[in-house]
Amino acid sequence: MRLPGRQTTTRVLVAAVLAAAVVTQAVAALRPHVPLLLAATAASWAVEGVLHRWQRGMVSLFAKSHADITVRHVLRDLLLVLGLLRLTPEDEETAYTVLVAGLLAFYALHCAVQAVSVLVRRTRTLPVVTRNIDASALRLTPAPPALLRHPGPRLLVHGLPATAGLLVTAATGEPRCAAFGIAMSLGLALMGLADLLVRLLPSRRPAGEQEVLEWFDAWLAEYRPTVGLYFSGGVSSAYQANMWLEPLAKAGGKPLIVLRERFMLQKIAATDVPIVCLPKVSTLLRVEQSTLQVLIHPSNSGKTSQVLRIPTIKHTFVNHGESDKLSSCNPYAKAYDEVWVAGPAARERYAAAEVGVEDKDVVEIGRPQLDAVRPYAGPPTGPVTVLYAPTWEGWDGNPGNTSVIEAGENIVRALLADPGVRLLYKPHPLTGSVDPRAGAADRRIRELIRAANRERAGQRPADDGELVRCTRELDRLTTAGFRADSVERMLLQSTPEPGRAAAVTRATEAWERAYWASLPAWEHQVVTDARPTLYACFNRADLLISDVSSVVSDFLASGKPYAVANTSGLGEEAFRAAFPTAGAATVLTPDAVGVPGLLDAVRHPERDELRSARAELKRRLLGPDEPSAQERFDRAVQALAAAARRRGLPGQRREQETVPASGRLTLPG
Repeated sequence: MRLPGRQTTTRVLVAAVLAAAVVTQAVAALRPHVPLLLAATAASWAVEGVLHRWQRGMVSLFAKSHADITVRHVLRDLLLVLGLLRLTPEDEETAYTVLVAGLLAFYALHCAVQAVSVLVRRTRTLPVVTRNIDASALRLTPAPPALLRHPGPRLLVHGLPATAGLLVTAATGEPRCAAFGIAMSLGLALMGLADLLVRLLPSRRPAGEQEVLEWFDAWLAEYRPTVGLYFSGGVSSAYQANMWLEPLAKAGGKPLIVLRERFMLQKIAATDVPIVCLPKVSTLLRVEQSTLQVLIHPSNSGKTSQVLRIPTIKHTFVNHGESDKLSSCNPYAKAYDEVWVAGPAARERYAAAEVGVEDKDVVEIGRPQLDAVRPYAGPPTGPVTVLYAPTWEGWDGNPGNTSVIEAGENIVRALLADPGVRLLYKPHPLTGSVDPRAGAADRRIRELIRAANRERAGQRPADDGELVRCTRELDRLTTAGFRADSVERMLLQSTPEPGRAAAVTRATEAWERAYWASLPAWEHQVVTDARPTLYACFNRADLLISDVSSVVSDFLASGKPYAVANTSGLGEEAFRAAFPTAGAATVLTPDAVGVPGLLDAVRHPERDELRSARAELKRRLLGPDEPSAQERFDRAVQALAAAARRRGLPGQRREQETVPASGRLTLPG
């Protein structure tokens, strides 16, 4: 992925200033020139602050080129010492021997602190990480201060007195200033080392690996989970699991969320469901001896095969959305016991794809998440709110994946040209991550929207502080107000208070009302944050324009008009035949000439010729309205759990195992 031009320019500028400061400092130390030496050192120090505060990516780049913070800091101090030596008469140079020795001792202590911090981090890296579970029995303690966990900021802070003392000595010629500064740095380093060493005492360490595993086994036996959500993925993929949190929480039984990556624990949205992260395969396999009967999989990953080997659990693939893309009928789906889909169209899609998924293993459950989507309530009485939500470019390079590159700007220009339109632009989070052209087009679209807003004028709602209050309350309920290690998070994110889930729902509804009320009805919006959600945008929109993606299928729950951009190169009839989700849509060509007619149909429902087609397509894609999708989801969970029980519980399987005379374990079959 290419960096945007502005970010690249900033990085080049920061690197150039740092390099110039170091070179200038070296020249000033060799001449010597005190004012120049002071200015260059101060500039170098300021750039270090910028790096660690706003340009952390560059910190990694410098480290990879063996110019990390330690090297830069040592070079900075050595140049100061060199400048002092050049300024000092030869017969007095020995007076600085003690200062050099003190600096060497400080850097030795810095290395010792770093080594001990690594040991402390290892003692605090548990084989099981949890959320929404009382793990106080594991002797959890707060993490060391952030300064002691991160070597870069620690060296900057601990080394500041020494560097400042050397600068004052260079300006005044008084060695005692440097000696005092170095002594302060030594004292700070010793205090940090002592703090970390205390944490290595047996009484201060969290539980060891075996103790944690025994505790986990005991917790599983006490909680007795029945249905779980299994998820593994990258940093930006958590939305795939988050969309299934509420259906899982509403399902009967004892739900559980099983993760594989430690960072993912904080990416999962607010929920009261217990969460466990099991990074190692050996730890993951311990759930085989639990009461867990069903695991729901919203995505495929390289680590999925590791859990599919557990024979006591039934596995079902629910996907994280359905569309006409090939990813919605992936051959990997045949590895699961069942595949749960929204409606008949998905069943037909698997049958036509012939990827090995048998029809008897396909279960139609609808889309429980869509209960939050409000149905069509008539034509707009004011501006037509249009949601343009294109998908991303995908991995296969198919030009029909996203409309952003070929059609995005034309669609947006056509919408902005209508003074009675309010545009909500919500691009996919991964836009531009594979094809730089998509990222560039996305930036141009945002600039078009900003320019259109500058040309519009109108009254803005008075700021009564309601949005700030609602945001603060929602953040309090849903986010952790700390940045610590996993052990401290386990300590603070213990068993949730009763009623928290209902409180989150109320706070979310209040935030959405305050958010939309805070925006002028005439102003176009670029929506990229986690809030408002896609479904919240559905409820504000009168019309959706998107690509062939699950967004289209989900929007059909509203019954409102929608359009699909055709950038595949196919004719309209072939496009509709290839992508059934476009069957009730207005198909837009890359030039977006159909936008005015589309807006006219929204304003005048009697001219909307696709209303009945949308209702029929909704039934095909999402299934019937009754029973509700949540009810069908619950029934599917119960049926699959019953099948798991018929297969045999862990204890029953062990009774069937036989041990021959050779002592080797033989499994039935």
